[in-house]
Amino acid sequence: MSRETESNRLRFSIIVPVLNEAEQINSLIEHIRSQSFQRFYEIIVVDGDLQGSTVKVIQDKDLTTITTEKGRGRQMNAGAAVARGEILVFLHADTRLPDNALEKIGRILEDQKYVGGAFDLRIDSGRLFLKYISVRASLRSRLNRIPYGDQAIFIRKDYFEQIGRFREIPLMEDVDLMCRIKKDRKKIYILRDKVMTSARRWESEGAFYTTLKNRILVGLFYLGVSPHKLARYYRRHS
Repeated sequence: MSRETESNRLRFSIIVPVLNEAEQINSLIEHIRSQSFQRFYEIIVVDGDLQGSTVKVIQDKDLTTITTEKGRGRQMNAGAAVARGEILVFLHADTRLPDNALEKIGRILEDQKYVGGAFDLRIDSGRLFLKYISVRASLRSRLNRIPYGDQAIFIRKDYFEQIGRFREIPLMEDVDLMCRIKKDRKKIYILRDKVMTSARRWESEGAFYTTLKNRILVGLFYLGVSPHKLARYYRRHS
């Protein structure tokens, strides 16, 4: 099978976990549709509100919606369970993909040595400190091969199932998955194209404080502190 033919048969499921995102969910879906992907893809929106407050306002009917108990790991697993695609792309509601994202992912995963990957990060802000955080995050993920969820993690579905999906923990589900991939000695690819993520979290809590808090949480997680204990710390300091 030629390289191009194999690339064209790859199918994608874009899984979007949401909670209280009614104000921006339609603009996110419009963004995905505007990419004009040449490949088969589906969109799966998983609402962590059992009442479906976000999915109820979706105007585009050519997609799949699910409601489940909140928890990003749980929500993404629920989306993966119904996904038809061979490649899963986990997209946060406040993150936007670069142009031709699926084509670029497809070209990378034609190489069977890679099981997944992510993109470089850009925070949507002109503030110098947040530009520094964007560059640092991209360099960090290239060095340690542990991208975070806001970098639009993608992974082969068969490998995702094989490795045990996301752990359904209160936070750090993205870091935990990438640590397990490293432990399994599998390779991921960090694309230099940048996703654009909202600065709202840094702006609402303070850029320096948010960055410091995130570093403390990740450091404690690496030291073996339970994600449930970290979640209590996170709630107290948010």
